[in-house]
Order: sequence, then structure tokens, then C-alpha cells
Amino acid sequence: MSTPAVNSATVRPGSVLADVLPASTAARARLRDVALVVGGAALTGVAAQLAVPVPGSPVPVTGQTFAALLVGAGLGARRAFAALGLYAAAGMAGVPWFAEGTSGAAMPSLGYVLGMLLAAVVVGALARRGGDRGVLRTAGTMAVGTAIIYAVGVPYLALATGMSAGEAVAAGLVPFLIGDALKAALAMGALPAAWKLVGRNA
Repeated sequence: MSTPAVNSATVRPGSVLADVLPASTAARARLRDVALVVGGAALTGVAAQLAVPVPGSPVPVTGQTFAALLVGAGLGARRAFAALGLYAAAGMAGVPWFAEGTSGAAMPSLGYVLGMLLAAVVVGALARRGGDRGVLRTAGTMAVGTAIIYAVGVPYLALATGMSAGEAVAAGLVPFLIGDALKAALAMGALPAAWKLVGRNA
């Protein structure tokens, strides 16, 4: 049985932004999804190169986390899992698109990449429930996603480096809080604005 195509002119409840992109047939919808997955992985890889080293920490400030959360909200859980899974797998296999052009599975910051994968899935699921439709909802969605990234990344950093829990928090969480607040503010403006634009064009 064929899968019904998505009508780009209709915004149904439970939609994410990617669902309103044109796809007149089921085959074109599949091609669209492949392009979105590859594009989401590439966006995350490009954003990871926007990196600022943090003194005393092996983890730089990057645009990577922001991109991963946007991929989750824009693509939905299933496509976001594929996109961030591709990003993580290719990076561990040697593609130099982790932060600062690094790659491999032995980095102490790999836990953040794995956290981004989980966070993108959760953010995508929340977006399907309207978690990106308003400013306050988007703020909550981004906060949940960010918390998941740190919940995986900080303990992994401690295990990989031999840091104590307090040292890992000081090196792998505290220096990034201001930047995360700014990223959340950007998302709070961008995602609801995108939905308003979609609504006007629907």
C-alpha cells in the first residue's frame, strides 16, 4: 500500500516544518526526506566549525548544539534521528566535521554528540506536539533539549578524562550557559516566525 503524499498547502496538527515542504508523490516524499536527513547532518557539521576554544576545557563553544536542536524541531523525531545518527556515525568513521574539524570515537567531547542525537529526537517529538509553535513553548523545548545534551555529555567527559563530577561540570557545562541562553533566544524568534510564515502561505 502506498504512502499518501504530503500536501504542502495543508498544515495539519502534529506537523513539523519539514512536513509542509512540497512532495506531490510518495516517491518524491522519500527523496525529500533523504535530502533533509543529509542536509541536517551537513548543517550540523558546518555549524560545528563555528568554534571558540574555552580555556581549561577540552570542549569548545560551537554552533553544533544549536544546529542539532533546530534539526530536531524542523525535521521531527524520525528524520532527526537519521540526520544526527548519520552525523555521528560519519564523524566517528573519520569525516572531519566534529567541532574544529576533528573526527573519531576517542574524543572526550563525543558524549555531547551522542547527547545531541538523543536531544534532537526528543525535541522533534515535542515539536510534533506544538513545542515550537510559540515563544514560551519553544523556550521550554530548547531547554529540555539542552539539558539532555549535558546529561549525556558531562558524565561522558568525566569518564573520558578522569575529571571529578564537579570538575566536569565546571569545564563542560558552566562556560556554555550564556551561549545556550542566546541560542535559545534565537530559536524562540526563528521557529514561531517560521510557523507564522507557513500559516500565511498555507
